Parts: sequence; structure tokens; C-alpha cells
Amino acid sequence: MKLPNDKTSSEFIFNIDEDQFQKRVIEASHNRPVLVDFWADWCSPCLMIAPVLKKVIPEYEGKLLLAKIDADENMKLCGHYRLRGFPTLLLFVDGEEVARIGGAQSAQALRSFIDPHMPVE
Repeated sequence: MKLPNDKTSSEFIFNIDEDQFQKRVIEASHNRPVLVDFWADWCSPCLMIAPVLKKVIPEYEGKLLLAKIDADENMKLCGHYRLRGFPTLLLFVDGEEVARIGGAQSAQALRSFIDPHMPVE
């Protein structure tokens, strides 16, 4: 499984599947927020948002994780969260979905979506 337009992952951006979701998203979100990107390689907006996510996530310096999920390979999970289109971004904090946004987004729109849910230091 690969990221759209990118064959690499990082410490804070990684690919997962349904089997890893509980540990890498739900459990991990008790330590720091986890943004989940449901994408598909046939989806133009998914390809547009991928480089924006790759730019924005490192700005949080490890205080936010990005889990990328290939929707075509993980339809059960897509059904569980009642996703209607791609990309769909779900933000998890303390094991719960706290926000969602769909479609291609600008870097500023992503920051505005994420920032209210980041822990205050």
C-alpha cells in the first residue's frame, strides 16, 4: 500500500489497514490526535490533498499523526464510518472521532480544521 503520489512514509505519516486501525488510530489517539485520511488512487481530490498533508503534518512536530487508509482495500472500515466520498479526513482524540472534513483542502483550511483539537501546552 502506498501514499498517493508518494512511495514513502515517515514517523508521523504512515499507511495502515483495518487490522491496524484499533492500535494505530484509536489507541494512539489517547496520546496525541490522529488524523485519518481515507483515500483512493482513482480519486483526483485525493491526489491533490496528498502533498498538502505531507507539508502540513510535519509542522505539528510529532504532536499529530496522519494515518493513510486506502479506501478500496478497506471498505469495511469505510462502511463503519459511513463515508460517502473521498478523500475524507477523520480526526480522533481520546479514542473518539471529534471532527471530519471531506474533499481537497488548502493548507490553511487543514490547519483551521486541526488546530481547535490540538492539546494546549
